[in-house]
Amino acid sequence: MSTLTDLFPHPIVQAPMAGGASVPQLAAAVSEAGGLGFLAAGYKTADGMYQEIKQLRGLTHRPFGVNVFMPQPDHADPAAVEVYANQLAGEATWYKTELGDRDSGRDDGYDAKLAVLLDDPVPVVSFHFGVPAPDVLDSLRRLGTLTLVTATTAEEALAVQEAGADAVIAQGVEAGGHQGTHRDSHENDGAGTGLLSLLAQVRETVSIPIVAAGGIMRGSQIAAVLAAGASAAQLGTAFLATPESGAHPAHKQALTDPHFVRTELTRAFSGRPARGLVNRFMREHGPYAPAAYPEIHHLTSPLRKAAAKAGDAQGMALWAGQGHRLARDLPAGRLVEVLAAEVQEAATALSTGGTGR
Repeated sequence: MSTLTDLFPHPIVQAPMAGGASVPQLAAAVSEAGGLGFLAAGYKTADGMYQEIKQLRGLTHRPFGVNVFMPQPDHADPAAVEVYANQLAGEATWYKTELGDRDSGRDDGYDAKLAVLLDDPVPVVSFHFGVPAPDVLDSLRRLGTLTLVTATTAEEALAVQEAGADAVIAQGVEAGGHQGTHRDSHENDGAGTGLLSLLAQVRETVSIPIVAAGGIMRGSQIAAVLAAGASAAQLGTAFLATPESGAHPAHKQALTDPHFVRTELTRAFSGRPARGLVNRFMREHGPYAPAAYPEIHHLTSPLRKAAAKAGDAQGMALWAGQGHRLARDLPAGRLVEVLAAEVQEAATALSTGGTGR
């Protein structure tokens, strides 16, 4: 079997961004340019995932990946969810919609998606929110699929290695979107580790390849994580602003809008810690959101859709990493080329004692 970095010439992985950003056009453009494009199966049906895979295969013959969410344990406090639902009643009135069904499912169609990926294998599959059973990883490996699993601590990375994954994605607290913690609890809020510190800890804990993720926006940062022991870097926010991204125009514009000055981790939209641009919804509801994923995700889904339809960025989940102000409005393929050139420039500067971007 090929190793991960044999699949793509540039050490650049486009992060799978669930919710509509990681469309086939984006993944194809990244893969065609020499990176590794990714589809996000999260929040889609198994058939919806399959249709996107089929579409992507029609756009590129190069390797790509598909990301799958792990099923979540039922640990939410129903009373806390009900209190939060009551708090959101004013939002529902404002956006002229109903709150979503909090009991819409916990497993995100996991078994059905696995069945598709085992029946019609893809080059790479990654997992978020936990570690698949070893037999799942082994079944994918026997079909020639490379497997990656997100970890946010060295202990989680060790669990990934022991389960038999081919590589671990070390996700620093700087990352936009959902933190891929294996077990969620309020006690761990604010305890995230920065990428470089995490990378050093993971490097000394596991022997499998590491993909570094979190706040990376420039080739010099990619060169830095490669020097620190990563095999590749995963970038999400950097690709969010590209024309091929399926993100809402208001979301793309907000990345560099001076009105959105910072990001925070919040449970406001989904009940799980996720980093986004601080807006009205996050300020008003974030402090009161319970640890209840995916119940809160289902509950707020109609609100987020209504805000997006209205073009109201103050009510949308504007997922973004800490480096969002460095977003560049470039076609995705061109962005890969620019990043690759910056990596080379930084590596050259490092070897000659100069500076790189």
